[in-house]
Amino acid sequence: MNDGTNGIVMLDEAPTHLVDLRHALHRNPELGFEERATADRVFRHLQQLGVACECGIGVTGIVAWICGDRGEGRRIGLRADMDALPIHETSGVAHASEVAGRMHACGHDGHTSMLLGAVEHFAANRDFAGTVYFIFQPAEEGVGGARAMIADGLFERFPMDAVYALHNWPALPVGQFGLIEGPIMAGGDRVDIAIHGRGGHGGLNPHGCIDPVRIAGELITQAHAIVGRDIDPLAPAVLSLCSVQAGDLAGFAVIPDTARLSGTLRALDETTRNTLRERLRALCHGLETIHGARIDLSIEDKFSITYNHPGPTATARAVIESGFGEAALAPDYPPCMGGEDFSYMLDVCPGAYIHVGSGDAEHTHGLHHPAYDFNDRIMAPGITLFVQLARRALAESA
Repeated sequence: MNDGTNGIVMLDEAPTHLVDLRHALHRNPELGFEERATADRVFRHLQQLGVACECGIGVTGIVAWICGDRGEGRRIGLRADMDALPIHETSGVAHASEVAGRMHACGHDGHTSMLLGAVEHFAANRDFAGTVYFIFQPAEEGVGGARAMIADGLFERFPMDAVYALHNWPALPVGQFGLIEGPIMAGGDRVDIAIHGRGGHGGLNPHGCIDPVRIAGELITQAHAIVGRDIDPLAPAVLSLCSVQAGDLAGFAVIPDTARLSGTLRALDETTRNTLRERLRALCHGLETIHGARIDLSIEDKFSITYNHPGPTATARAVIESGFGEAALAPDYPPCMGGEDFSYMLDVCPGAYIHVGSGDAEHTHGLHHPAYDFNDRIMAPGITLFVQLARRALAESA
């Protein structure tokens, strides 16, 4: 790292060994709560640096910490996620997944490697007061890793004054950062619906059936109208039913007993989110009454609203402007309707979540696309941002 303008410590390029580590993680992806080999790599790297840590927090999570040489002070957390997705990779890169049906399609391999880069910096530069905690989180992809770590006593065992996280963002170009105060990512629920009717012959006796396929069709149409007619037009909201399963295509004249649907609902405030839930419940109840079916509706809270707190957001903004220039902050940056379970950490501890632009001519695929690959060009600015967030936040104790 070199001293840049305004006293900011800038990393010119990512160390080769961290890029190699990122590629190794990419070749060996693991799903949520299964990141044992990934966690072992992280643990061994921490051991080599002589950094204290505890493993098995939230099943496969790790928390490491470095105390400064200048005594007690603020306690700042930096978080990276480790899990992969159940997607078959088609990127064609040399370090592509070696596990069929599994891939790092969201860049968590890059996030983990960047956070280890920040660990390396602080292990070699302890000229600060306070403590930096490094949170290697499992199971971010909708299976509750943040909640598991919190339930395991994350913030009781490792008290923090603020916590920060980064995420690569292909929709932004390299060199730009997305940051806003307040909601930056939506709260999200998983919706599962089972429509239990009465099957029969679709030609001989349709009138004697309670057709779950017909009811599913009505449900889809009416559910997708909820946002347009029951939600304030100025309140962003999404309700999408994304899959339907009913019957057998070979049984073209067979009305099945059951149809199943799944989908998601998203909102940037809890009032809107609760309205979506209530209207969907009312719709299912109404269709039950009209058709004489039984409809089982399950709404599972997957992500809280990712809310950037004012103080930590101001810290992050100052770090980006000082280190990368005022133009590096994307102007009029909008919130995203995607979900992020770092939100649960922000529900407990003040902090901020930042999008790091990763799009360029060689990286045009979005997150969760089978041809996606993390852009190694952003490892250096990502490590720098992690380091400078912690350093500035620690200094705020004065």
